Amino acid sequence: MNYIDLFAGAGGLSEGFIQQGFNPIAHVEMNKEASDTLRTRLVFHHLKNVGNTEHYLKYLKQKISREELWKTAPQEIIDSVLNNEITSKSIENIFVTIDEQLYKKKVDVIIGGPPCQAYSLVGRSRDPNKMEGDKRNYLFRYYAQFLVKYKPKYFVFENVLGLLTAGNQVYLKEMLSLFGEIGYAVDYKILNAEDYGVLQKRRRVVIIGRKGKAKFEFPVLEKMENKWQIKKDILTDLPVLVPGQEMNIANYTTKKLNSYQLATKCRNGIDYTTQHITRMHNERDLEIYSIAIDKWLNNQERLKYTDLPKRLQTHNNVAAFLDRYKVVDPLGHSHTVVAHISKDGHYYIYPDKNQIRSISVREAARIQSFPDDYFFEGGRTSAFKQIGNAVPPLMAEKIAAATKYFLLNG
Repeated sequence: MNYIDLFAGAGGLSEGFIQQGFNPIAHVEMNKEASDTLRTRLVFHHLKNVGNTEHYLKYLKQKISREELWKTAPQEIIDSVLNNEITSKSIENIFVTIDEQLYKKKVDVIIGGPPCQAYSLVGRSRDPNKMEGDKRNYLFRYYAQFLVKYKPKYFVFENVLGLLTAGNQVYLKEMLSLFGEIGYAVDYKILNAEDYGVLQKRRRVVIIGRKGKAKFEFPVLEKMENKWQIKKDILTDLPVLVPGQEMNIANYTTKKLNSYQLATKCRNGIDYTTQHITRMHNERDLEIYSIAIDKWLNNQERLKYTDLPKRLQTHNNVAAFLDRYKVVDPLGHSHTVVAHISKDGHYYIYPDKNQIRSISVREAARIQSFPDDYFFEGGRTSAFKQIGNAVPPLMAEKIAAATKYFLLNG
């Protein structure tokens, strides 16, 4: 079951497919740090498959360099990640490189979703032109060229909810029409990550296509009962942090795994995780965070910017984005993690007066359902951006399981 991942990001969608036994032929990603994350993860899977993850664990503990780690895998695994932007000028060269990777194999599935800013409701609200004319609106046309070239039996296309309304649906309608014209029957659904074990309110549009003209219906995905809570199930076994603290190796505070960790295999059999690092905050922000935490924990009220004392208000705009400070709900599921978390932590405040700070890289990764041995290259800011842009691996695995069923059962 071979696949190509386009606009692959840090590999959240790909991770779900690998967990279901799919074989990656190529990943195409324009961001250098995300491409490096993909390479490191592919090396991990190679070492796991050959029964020797010792070098990967040495890398996590910074005992060997990344170059030394990568040399433990065949060079074709490193080369299978194409750090390229997909454009009209680059696409033919990308095809040539992928063809070299195929070695006469066929491509069964193409997965991925173009960058979401062009369809994002927030992106449109912040852009004076409402994203009209943005070249990213039409990246799906390049996606279609890959379908024409490799003729996979199925494809999986993921994007933000705004796709359904962007440009008065002109992009969605053109997209579905184009997929039909090149020979794919398609259907789409809005998926909620919470239904698949992710402790996050995250809804996304997923389009699945099947080669041929026969009518295709979106599969029923296996759901997980999700009564888990953010704080007790995915935060409390990580060490206490103060703002600006970096734990490159974080030993768990509990040895016993809870039901969430057992069900999702979040903890991977080693007694530590990595990248438990958080940003520094100034005194003003810490005071605002404290007020926000009090309001939420005591009254389940969200802080409005206009509620703050005047001395803490530094923004001139007091009519929009009044919820720019937001506490993660400790007793429920998090609000959506987005790439803006790389800019500041105001929207992702840790829910505890004893740790007044924004969440760490590892905490964000857990909220996105990345396993604890997943390492994000490029430093803290890049890691946050990669995590915020990702497809939650747990949801991805359910999509992959349905795709696998289709492939194996005709």
